[in-house]
Amino acid sequence: MKHITHKKLLLSTLAMAICSSVSAADTATSEAVEKKGLDFERIVVTGSAGKGATVMASSVSVSSLSSDQIEVSTPRSSAEAFRSIPGIRSESSGGEGNANIAVRGLPVAAGGAKFLQIQEDGLPLLQFGDIAFGNADIFLRLDSTMASIESIRGGSASTLATNSPGGIINIISKTGESESGSVATTIGLDYDHTRTDFEYGSEISDSLYFHIGGFYRQGEGPREAGYTGNQGGQIKANITKEFDKGYVRLYYKHLDDKTIAYLPMPATSKGKSVGSFDPSSDTPHSAYFTSLLTTDANNNLRRSDMRDGMSPEVDSVGVEAVFDLGNDWSIENRFRTSSTKGGFTSPIPESIQNSQTLAESLAGTDATLSYANGPAEGQAYAGNNLMRIHTFDVEMNNLDFMVNDLKILKSFGDTNVTFGYYKSLQNIETTWLWNSYLQEVKGDNAALVDVTAANGTRFSDNGLIAYGVPAWGNCCTRNYDLQYDVTAPYIAINSVFGDFTIDASVRHDSGEATGTYTGAVQAELDMNRDGTISVAEQSVSVLDNSNPSYVNYDWSYTSYSLGANYILNDDMAIFARLSHGGTANADRLAFGKIAADGSVNDEDAVDEVDQFEAGIKYRQDQLSIFATAFFAETQEQNFEASSQRFTDRVYESYGVEVEAAYYIGDFDIRGNFTWTDAEITKDNKNPDQVGNTPRRQADLVYSLTTRYNFDEGSAGISLIGTTDAYAQDNLDQSVDNILKFDGYTQVNAFAQYYLSDAFSVALNINNLFDTTGITEAEEGTVPVNDIIRARTINGRTSSITLKYDF
Repeated sequence: MKHITHKKLLLSTLAMAICSSVSAADTATSEAVEKKGLDFERIVVTGSAGKGATVMASSVSVSSLSSDQIEVSTPRSSAEAFRSIPGIRSESSGGEGNANIAVRGLPVAAGGAKFLQIQEDGLPLLQFGDIAFGNADIFLRLDSTMASIESIRGGSASTLATNSPGGIINIISKTGESESGSVATTIGLDYDHTRTDFEYGSEISDSLYFHIGGFYRQGEGPREAGYTGNQGGQIKANITKEFDKGYVRLYYKHLDDKTIAYLPMPATSKGKSVGSFDPSSDTPHSAYFTSLLTTDANNNLRRSDMRDGMSPEVDSVGVEAVFDLGNDWSIENRFRTSSTKGGFTSPIPESIQNSQTLAESLAGTDATLSYANGPAEGQAYAGNNLMRIHTFDVEMNNLDFMVNDLKILKSFGDTNVTFGYYKSLQNIETTWLWNSYLQEVKGDNAALVDVTAANGTRFSDNGLIAYGVPAWGNCCTRNYDLQYDVTAPYIAINSVFGDFTIDASVRHDSGEATGTYTGAVQAELDMNRDGTISVAEQSVSVLDNSNPSYVNYDWSYTSYSLGANYILNDDMAIFARLSHGGTANADRLAFGKIAADGSVNDEDAVDEVDQFEAGIKYRQDQLSIFATAFFAETQEQNFEASSQRFTDRVYESYGVEVEAAYYIGDFDIRGNFTWTDAEITKDNKNPDQVGNTPRRQADLVYSLTTRYNFDEGSAGISLIGTTDAYAQDNLDQSVDNILKFDGYTQVNAFAQYYLSDAFSVALNINNLFDTTGITEAEEGTVPVNDIIRARTINGRTSSITLKYDF
């Protein structure tokens, strides 16, 4: 009891915002908390300043998902969990990372989450959400150490975080105030997957407590790869020391994991099978396609392994300190330093063509094809179609990140003022290495294919047709050594006048980019050291290290946000807000937007977003509703590696997002939908695209979860859905053969039964009805042969989990 009393004293200070949120999330499975529905009385932590306010009293669109709620939606990755957040369009088809995440119609012109910041415990994972091949979610794993996920869309995200005008998704960790723990093992029933999660937290003394946990898993994954594609784990820990006037918390995280990166693959325009290749369960990954030979950043020979996939390695240490300084002054500071590196290795079909046509384009008339490996090695290849594969082979040598966010707070009666100073240092040192291969169109261990000219000259080496990507003009062998130094002072004011709350904030971000980048040249090299120069070795892409390009430019922009909230009565409130924010462009500016002297035009360095929103919060008995109407105008410039395309546009989007919860006896129903109308209003490179709908932007995305709770457990289903969407935005969307993805609804099922008070068994089925859903494609129109390159949601997978709580 002494500890609890002390905690209540602490919560009366600024620390109330953070600690109460975590405490509520730690006990989110209790009936008392669950019956609050959307829980308008919880304190908003993410993207807030001052002492924090309840959801009912805040002028931001905020949502929170407990670990229990996330479990029912049966996610296989963090991106799948994000699909349950209103306003978020999370394309979760890339594996356990490499997701494209959009918010409220803000575009995904290339990849990643450019306008959205992903945080852990209030600090970003990386400074930029769209580093090429370094998406922030690659370095994120959800496990049993997570207490909740909190998200805001729009609102004060533009002023209380850097590079996040669209919103923030914050993963909040358990901290161990109450002694508890669990061990759970999950086994795939119809796919190769074994994973063990553990977590434990407890008091060490009345003022000292800790939490530690993590996971380890291995398996082939949800698609037929032919090898163990997912292997590794994570450990996270924190320890908190309370003092009379505040607390200090230390964080530690170690992530060392390998997961398959799924890129676009063969499918029909409706997402159906191409020959024996099923885009819902197959992948071009194969046991016969694992070893890659390239040159490295110094043009020395190197071998990489396709089985490494996305291989993040993270070691981070963080400190969080919150103290009441007396006389209505308080201070809080969050600091984290992360050693971050890894790799991204995966095959993508450059094209899928008639076999003979592709063979003759490489080796001339009457060229022949034969299996380069596999059970039919040496035999003639007679398949109708053939893939030219490009291998994404990226070394993320150094994505180290240091960040510090300092806040000093002063209260003047019912007015709170926050003075903040944000500082970060982000390295981007990556090397892009590429090869080209021929591979059969087949699921479950496809073989490589050789091509031979009519005169007997071999135009490939064991399936490899080029050390580089000549089909893309040998564009893409690159090396970056870049550093980004960001500084952002900010101020936020919050005043309460009875039932009326008004808040305003201003932030000034400035940054400096320095470093070098290097492109490709072609050279003749004996790559396999056999003393003979083969056709493929006559032109090898290597780095032009003697002629680097330099980066040396500054940028700055000012963001502001003004919001007001009025509580009409105990059960209803309305709010409105306008915001202006921005996000700085980083490595994607290279090779097109950086001048010879290293400078960058001001309009290229920063993309800005203007937003207006208004909403209502309402509750009555077992029903609670949170609805927000929004409008956004977005300036956006980007570069996409696979299409070699720069974009320079202005987008507009408006719509409404609604989140609701309802209880009927032992049933609870939660859901959300987001309706968005978006279009390109200006295009400086292709003016004829004005008026088009941005690619992959559906009019409606939605999720719904319903659960029945009984004495021995619970059971439920969740629906994740979208209406149709265009594959690309750079084509006339009125033509007859435009590629448009059909809408779909994915149904997931979950059931948990307690065999005893502490031991439970759970069945989890993802995509119960094996629904086909395309999330992206490289093509914009339907080809004559109806074969496209697309990413689809995974087919049905089911697992069973045994869990012991203690």
